Amino acid sequence: MNSLWSRIIISTTLYRKKKNNKPDSYSDYELARGYRELKINLVRYLKDFFLITLGIFSASFGFKGFLLTNHFIDGGATGISLLISALTPVPLYLLIICVNIPFVILAYNILGRNFAIKTTLAISGLALCLANVHFPDITQDNLLVAVFGGFFLGAGIGLAIRGGAVIDGTEVLAIYLSRKFGTTIGDIIIVINIIIFSSAAYLLSMEIALYSMITYLAASKTLDFIIEGIEEYTGVTIVSSHNDEIRQMIIDNMGRGVTVYNGKRGFGKKGEVKEIDIVYTVVTRLELNKLNTEIEKIDPNAFVVMSSIKETKGGMIKKRPLKH
Repeated sequence: MNSLWSRIIISTTLYRKKKNNKPDSYSDYELARGYRELKINLVRYLKDFFLITLGIFSASFGFKGFLLTNHFIDGGATGISLLISALTPVPLYLLIICVNIPFVILAYNILGRNFAIKTTLAISGLALCLANVHFPDITQDNLLVAVFGGFFLGAGIGLAIRGGAVIDGTEVLAIYLSRKFGTTIGDIIIVINIIIFSSAAYLLSMEIALYSMITYLAASKTLDFIIEGIEEYTGVTIVSSHNDEIRQMIIDNMGRGVTVYNGKRGFGKKGEVKEIDIVYTVVTRLELNKLNTEIEKIDPNAFVVMSSIKETKGGMIKKRPLKH
């Protein structure tokens, strides 16, 4: 491996592991592993950038191509922004930023700096797109506006989540309140949206509020489809020969608790059996992207099973995770 690549790998992936940051202080194995980690990170960042960008344009199209003309709103932070936009002359792109600032600060505290930075960039990108990109009015039919406006908005939010960020901060607030008060995330989101749609019925009209509820249903169902599941939590079972490293990563990097089972693994034509420790953890769907990436860095051949969990009680899942 040439000196330039060695220095890049050392400066980006290995610099915390040794005090002496010289290429000859690392073995070929350490450099090769560092190269693999660098490659995984680059692929991840490119994929996340593509998904977030696609989500920004999809949400912008839902806003400007459908919802703004008819003053329909959605739930969550976007619904608050649309409601204020319908009642005041303040541009939507400014409201999107202002309304989401508290959620970004909250995301920094409970989900970490990297997530907050990506969310800030995603929301800023959405605001820039709304301010500078022109989208035509597609239709004036109220039902079509409600359904397809919600579809494109929900797809945009879902794609952003798949990219490891959010352009609607309500879910971050719901995660925080669920950990603090022990309620479910779904219940908190319902309460928030009841307040928003009741305000729309009072301040705009009952008809707009009812159409806006259709928009919200279309957006939420599309969001669920994009991120593959409506569960708030995901149970992850990991079978790997590097189980101890994975267990330590989940505790140190993810700030989550783990359960280790002693099991047996069968493989080969003769059905050979080998004893192995099996790692199990529970994470929120916003943390799933990071967990998959970290597992791939340690063992790209790990067997990972994910299952939907409607609710949990006790353990570290309700507590504030370590910063990562």
